[in-house]
Amino acid sequence: MKSQDIRATFLNFFKEKNHLIVPSAPMVTKDDPTLLFVNSGMAPFKEYFLGNGTPKNNRISDSQKCLRVSGKHNDLEEVGYDTYHHTLFEMLGNWSFGDYFKKEAIAWAWELLTEVYKINKDILYVTVFEGSDDADNLKMDTEAYDIWKQFIAEDRILKGNKKDNFWEMGDQGPCGPCSEIHVDIRSAEEKAKVDGRTLINEDHPQVVEIWNLVFMQFNRKASGELEELPNKHIDTGMGFERLCMVLQNVQSNYDTDVFKPIISEIGTITNTTYGKNKKQDIATRVISDHVRAVAFSIADGQLPSNTGAGYVIRRILRRAIRYGFTFLEKKEPFIYRLVDVLSKKMGAAFPELKAQKQLIENVIREEETSFLKTLDKGLILLETIISTSKTKEISGEKAFELYDTYGFPIDLTALILSEKGYTLDEKGFNEELQKQKNRSRSASESSTGDWTIIAEDSVEEFIGYDSLEANVKLTRYRKVTSKKDGEMYQLVFNLTPFYPEGGGQVGDKGYLEDVHGDVVYILDTKKENNVIIHFTKNLPKHLNESFKAVVDKKQRYRTECNHTATHLLHQALREVLGTHVEQKGSAVHSKYLRFDFSHFSKLTVDELRDVEDFVNARIEGKLPLVEKRNIPMQQAIDEGALALFGEKYGDTVRAIKFGKSVELCGGTHVKNTGDIWHFKIKSEGAVAAGIRRIEAITNDAVKDFYFDNNRTLFEIKDLLNNAKEPVKAVQKLQDENAELQKQIQQLLKEKAQNLSGEIKNKLQEINGVQFLATKVDLDANGIKNLAFEIGKEHKNLFLLFATAPSKEKAILTCYISKELANERGYDAGKVVRELGKLIHGGGGGQNFFATAGGKNPGGIPKVLERAKDYLI
Repeated sequence: MKSQDIRATFLNFFKEKNHLIVPSAPMVTKDDPTLLFVNSGMAPFKEYFLGNGTPKNNRISDSQKCLRVSGKHNDLEEVGYDTYHHTLFEMLGNWSFGDYFKKEAIAWAWELLTEVYKINKDILYVTVFEGSDDADNLKMDTEAYDIWKQFIAEDRILKGNKKDNFWEMGDQGPCGPCSEIHVDIRSAEEKAKVDGRTLINEDHPQVVEIWNLVFMQFNRKASGELEELPNKHIDTGMGFERLCMVLQNVQSNYDTDVFKPIISEIGTITNTTYGKNKKQDIATRVISDHVRAVAFSIADGQLPSNTGAGYVIRRILRRAIRYGFTFLEKKEPFIYRLVDVLSKKMGAAFPELKAQKQLIENVIREEETSFLKTLDKGLILLETIISTSKTKEISGEKAFELYDTYGFPIDLTALILSEKGYTLDEKGFNEELQKQKNRSRSASESSTGDWTIIAEDSVEEFIGYDSLEANVKLTRYRKVTSKKDGEMYQLVFNLTPFYPEGGGQVGDKGYLEDVHGDVVYILDTKKENNVIIHFTKNLPKHLNESFKAVVDKKQRYRTECNHTATHLLHQALREVLGTHVEQKGSAVHSKYLRFDFSHFSKLTVDELRDVEDFVNARIEGKLPLVEKRNIPMQQAIDEGALALFGEKYGDTVRAIKFGKSVELCGGTHVKNTGDIWHFKIKSEGAVAAGIRRIEAITNDAVKDFYFDNNRTLFEIKDLLNNAKEPVKAVQKLQDENAELQKQIQQLLKEKAQNLSGEIKNKLQEINGVQFLATKVDLDANGIKNLAFEIGKEHKNLFLLFATAPSKEKAILTCYISKELANERGYDAGKVVRELGKLIHGGGGGQNFFATAGGKNPGGIPKVLERAKDYLI
């Protein structure tokens, strides 16, 4: 059975059971601060489990893209070494929101597996929750046990502990016991030797869990206490790749048709054969898995970067590059070439792969090129560390610096050291790594209390499109404490005019005022699992009374100008550059806007001018806002609305139209483009391969911009004695300055030549080393040239030069002949770091040349005096 048929069979089965089939949500989460990525099938439906929203149907089924590489669920390090863990995987699931429960979930799971997929009942085992005697004091799930007895022999029903058979979405929230379905695909001979019951949840590659049926019946409070949910839910998740392994009668997920085309392409590109070499097989599995995770993430709008979710994606891709570099000996980019076969294999089920194929390839190729350069640089630095080491063990501190500062993988460091007969101080490295983690954890530590309910209100209405003021009532609040923000309160109202951060637009600020005149300031507004949350430093005094909620009108207006401008900018870019342009991200603040878009090259001056003119023409045209709320998604698309990849849209959407610009958008906008006043591009540049970024301003910010520029022009003219043509006057000054610089460089060169002779005469021989530590009056470039010039004549030279360009600046330069540095283990970088402390500064460099800067020229005499100590 082919993988696409397996997926289709699952969805059709539950469609016949009156489930609504929905597409996979984007992997990158938008309104859930607890997750960077969707890591389970239930994550997109959290709002329904939490009671913050109403599902389209009480029964839903889908195949959800999931990523498990961070937080509680992190399978990254297992990927490649075993045959059944993945970073990205599909989770086939069926959901019941207060509808059916254990009886139907169990019966349908058994029917699908044994009657539809025809899996042999004799290779299946199930587990049920055995209960716990801890603080929760939970009883065994006898209800599930009794239901299972109707389908499977009791000796195949195992009782599982809380770790394996009690599912929780996090420290707080809905949870409940679960039943796992495991499959034993070992050979008959192996089964005769070892009872399959003993291998359940023991990480055996052929005895694996394929389906987990979660019975949501409790809510975990911040205090740790469990309470019964008013409605019971079903949340199931079946590993698609593992199911394919079983149905295609193979022993590894990587032997299924999900991975075989990618693995075959890797073999062709790298001239290797899968199944012949253990290390190469691991590398091949790592790459075939990781390229899927990276490709889907980029398609969903998450580019590799140095922070947050982007850092996770970059880390996954770099792991793949590293395994290709080390074990498949690929020293040039090649992973991007796998995107083609991936899109052909999965593009039908996930059309975003085909639509974003070119972008995905460009981004991966650029990342590969960049990281391969990092690896080359790291190899040079590691070689320097090895050549200057006085022992056969490399310190964990040096290895961590290589890892943390230069991004050089620690396991590659260990591998190279081993090949050269050196060892790594792993304990020291882990200590440094733990210090870094502790710093990060300390900075982000927070605690969230339970919601305190003030009034029951199942519907929270946003009225901020039409009104910036409203009388509201507090329905619930909770306290949040973090090291970053201190003690904060999160408030929820029955209705609100405050727009929550979303779609790139910042959340509203403003204030609450009660009938007594007491005021509490709203510092931010966000959306979490479909609930609009207002952040304050102080809790209102009179919780049960009504409040006047007032949005900061000036900030909202400026933000609206910038948000509307992003729509006009998007239209302008597609008009000027071509319809290949697609929005890839935005940030809309009150002071500026940022717009990321797909394009293959830097915009020319003419193109930028055309884009700017296009937007300003629409502003001058005073186009009115045409807004359509709650219209069917397909109707909006038929009317020309642009939908963005990576965004999660419902069945009904909001369409925003200004002239011929039509987009799906939940943000706030001006009533007329004339309100924007003017649009000005401040900068344009690259974000990643194939992704450009424009930063721009509108309205008051443009007025300030022109005012500042005008003031600067007057100041420049004043400095130029009110020259009638200031541009020509500046050009004349530049020409004169260039000529003077040439003269200065010539004088410095002559000065250095004269100094060269003096210095050679001052050299002292100490322990076979030609040594001199002295103060010189040259710039940094002149000192470097002088050092290397003298170095040409001596292979045993140790120079330390000091200079003081000003009363508050001192510079040290150390030059050591390479031969001397390698033979005796001298390190110029270490010299300037240590001596730099005497001038209240620091620095570094290579073992043969390094510099340091400081703010205490008074320390130079001590520096020159102590330099000789390095030779004694």
